Amino acid sequence: MHLTRYTDYSLRVLLYLGNRPDKLATISEIATYHGISRNHLMKVVHQLGTNGYIDTLRGKGGGIKLAHPPERIVVGDVVRSMEENMTIVECLEPAFNSCVLAADCRLKTALGEALQSFLATLDLYTLADLIRSPEHSV
Repeated sequence: MHLTRYTDYSLRVLLYLGNRPDKLATISEIATYHGISRNHLMKVVHQLGTNGYIDTLRGKGGGIKLAHPPERIVVGDVVRSMEENMTIVECLEPAFNSCVLAADCRLKTALGEALQSFLATLDLYTLADLIRSPEHSV
C-alpha cells in the first residue's frame, strides 16, 4: 500500500496543528517547518477544511486550527477522505478491470482483505494518539 504525498501532507498538517492546540498556524509556517511547497500545501489545507478537519480564519491575524479535538479525528477517516484512489490493483476496480484472470483469481480477495485490514488498523488511531506530549510541542 502506498499513500500519496497529498495524504502524507494532510497528516503532517493535522499533526502540526494537534501539537499546537491553543495557537493558529499559517500555511507558510507549516510549509517551512516541513520543508514542503506552500502552493501544494494550500490545496491540502483547502481540502482539509472542506472535509471538516480544520477551520480557516481569513484576514489579518488569521490562520488555521483543528476543527475538532484530536481525540475525534480518526486517522483512517482522514486517509479515506484524502486519498483519491484506494485501489491497490486494477482487479479491485470493476469498471476498469481488464485482467483475464479476474474471474478465477483469488489474489484480488487477498488484496482486498489486506486493504481493509490496513484501514481498520488506521481506524484504531486518533490524531491524539499520534501527537507529541505537551512538553515536546512545536
